[in-house]
Amino acid sequence: MLAKTTVAVLGATGSIGRATLDVLESLGGPWRAVGLSAHSRLPELVELSQRFSPDLVVAACPESAGRFDFTSLPAGVKRLIGPEGLIALAELPEVDTVVAAVVGSAGLASSLAAARQGKRLALANKEALVVAGSLLTHALKRSGGELLPVDSEHSAIFQALQAGRSREVARVVLTASGGPFRTWTAGQIAKATVDDALAHPTWQMGRKITIDSATMMNKALEVIEARWLFDLPAEKIQVVVHPQSIIHSMVEFVDGSVVAQLSPPDMRLPIQYALTYPDRIPSPCPKMDWTGAMSWDLEPVDIERFPALSLGWEVAERGGSCGAVVNAANEAAVELFLQGEIKFPEIVAGCRRVLEHHNFDPSPELGELMRLDGWAREEITKWAALC
Repeated sequence: MLAKTTVAVLGATGSIGRATLDVLESLGGPWRAVGLSAHSRLPELVELSQRFSPDLVVAACPESAGRFDFTSLPAGVKRLIGPEGLIALAELPEVDTVVAAVVGSAGLASSLAAARQGKRLALANKEALVVAGSLLTHALKRSGGELLPVDSEHSAIFQALQAGRSREVARVVLTASGGPFRTWTAGQIAKATVDDALAHPTWQMGRKITIDSATMMNKALEVIEARWLFDLPAEKIQVVVHPQSIIHSMVEFVDGSVVAQLSPPDMRLPIQYALTYPDRIPSPCPKMDWTGAMSWDLEPVDIERFPALSLGWEVAERGGSCGAVVNAANEAAVELFLQGEIKFPEIVAGCRRVLEHHNFDPSPELGELMRLDGWAREEITKWAALC
């Protein structure tokens, strides 16, 4: 198999994008960032362009681009403006691999574009599968493209699945750090502040993703992702809490064997695996230290304290329009919480209410998914005003 070495990094200024560029720099040789995008962090986009010399950059936010002076952009680097620029970059003929690291549903159209063009899609954007899993997987099948997960949990499952055949899988087990509220009581969680929810014990991430970890909505979304990534029914997807974040996920086979992937927590490892698959190449990531004693904890999840997980299994089972509605409601609710408009428990409660009140569509097209996305955001805002 020929190596896929030309890469477009969508969301290059975020944590996943920067980790991807670190990996590309470490790989060296034929690997190259052909295109980079950013939403509004345009000074950082220019700095990265000076460092990596891409052929094309995309400023996805027209308002920010209109106020920005691009004169420091290196000579010969083309630029595009707006969301359509993301699609054009994803479709660029000279790009082999698209790293989809745009946060939220804003990354959906470009992920679909890459899938339709038969690219290798290294997917860090949860929402593409959560919102449009059926459309994305169908597009990949038609084009012959590849889908490689970049999330540490799904990458771990993908790697562990190499130990057996799909018909031999009994279940997959996603691990969760437990977030900042793993040991908190329900009463304590009900009074959680924004600062409390942003104090993640293991990872340094963006504000939205960190809040999702606190509610465990991130794990609910990963359950939905796993349903589409690995073509599994909801009942074959389990979640356990593992606070050390060393065991990244596991696969249990029908004979009772459990195969896990583990490593010190570092997103560069699953990113590199997605870029170099099926090969493994030395990486800059820290390695396990087997010379000292260590212990790892595995704990059952508490659905009563973290009701978001119930939403995840329900959406994974029902499919259709449910993912788009829950995802949009959650994005809006998280923003309302960060602004102090709603309390922490109301994030998931609002998502549940919006899901229950939407008109379910078992086979929505992209236009309907986008309409429901907007509807869910409006509904959560109306609901929050009455709280």
